[in-house]
Amino acid sequence: MAIYFLNIKTFGRSTGSSAPAAAAYRAGERIRDERTGRIYDHSQRSDVLHKEILLPSKLAADDVGWAKDRSVLWNTAESAETRGNARVAREYLVALPVELSAVERLRLAQGFSRELTERYGFALDLTVHAPRTFPGSDARNFHAHLLATTRQAGIEGLGPKTVLEMNDAVRRSMGLGPVIEELVFARERWATMSNEALREASVAARVDHRSLAMQGIDREPLPRIPRAAFEMERHGYRSVVAERMREEFEERARERLQRAAEPAASRKPQSLEEIRREARENWLRMRSGLDPEPSRGPSPEKIDDLSREPGT
Repeated sequence: MAIYFLNIKTFGRSTGSSAPAAAAYRAGERIRDERTGRIYDHSQRSDVLHKEILLPSKLAADDVGWAKDRSVLWNTAESAETRGNARVAREYLVALPVELSAVERLRLAQGFSRELTERYGFALDLTVHAPRTFPGSDARNFHAHLLATTRQAGIEGLGPKTVLEMNDAVRRSMGLGPVIEELVFARERWATMSNEALREASVAARVDHRSLAMQGIDREPLPRIPRAAFEMERHGYRSVVAERMREEFEERARERLQRAAEPAASRKPQSLEEIRREARENWLRMRSGLDPEPSRGPSPEKIDDLSREPGT
C-alpha cells in the first residue's frame, strides 16, 4: 500500500542550524562551513542513490557554475544572511512509493523539484536515499530530501527572499494569500504527482494528503511515537511513554467502535467536557490536513534519523 508522507522543515541560526551541514549530511559529502570553519564529513554514507542541484529554467542559458557546486551554493546561502535568527534553508522530505521502480521514483522526485524551483525561483538540492539497514528500519523506506535556499537564485548569487519566506502582511501587499496556502499547495501537489506516477506505472494503490476526518474515514489515527521513545525501543529498552501512547490509542479505538455499535436512540447525551474534547480532536485532525507535519504515514524516525545530523 502506497504511503503519503511530506514533511516541511526549516533550518535557522536560532536553533544552531547550518546549511552546509545539512547539505553535507544529505548528499554524503565533505563540506566546510566557511562561516564557522567547521568541517562536516559524511562521505562514508552508502545510501545516497542520487544527488543533483536544480535551478529555475530562466537560468538555463546562463553561467551559474557557482550554484552547481554544492559547497559554494550552501556557503553562499549562509553568507547571504546577517541576522542571528536568520532562516538559511528549507527542506521538503518526501516518501517515495516503493511500488515504483528506481527510475520512476527518481523521475517523480525530479518532477516535484522542478515545479518548486519554477514556483519560487530558489536553488534546490535533491538527494534520493535508500532505506537504512540498521535494526528496526523499514526496507521499503525510499525517500528524498529537497533542500532549498530561502532566497531566489540569480546569475551571480542569491537575491531576495522567496515569497515562501515572507510573512502574511508582506504577501497581502503583493496580492498573495496567506503563507499556509503554499504549504497546502505542496501537500496537494505531491499527492497528485505521486498518484499520477502510480497510475502511469499501472499500480492500483493511491495516496491522499488529507486527514482521516477530511477523507470521511471514521478511524482513529495511529499514534505518533516521539523519536526518543522510538529509539529506546529500537535499542531494546522499554519506553513508558510509547507504551502509554499505545494504550491511549487502543482505548480511543475501543470507544469509537462502541459508539459506532450503539443505536443512535440509545446513546447517552455527551457532557460539556466530552463535547469540548471531541471538538478539539476534530479541529486537530482537520488542522493536520493543512499542517506541514502530517498525522498519517510513517513517523519521521522511519524516514531518516535526522537527530544524528551534527550542527542542525
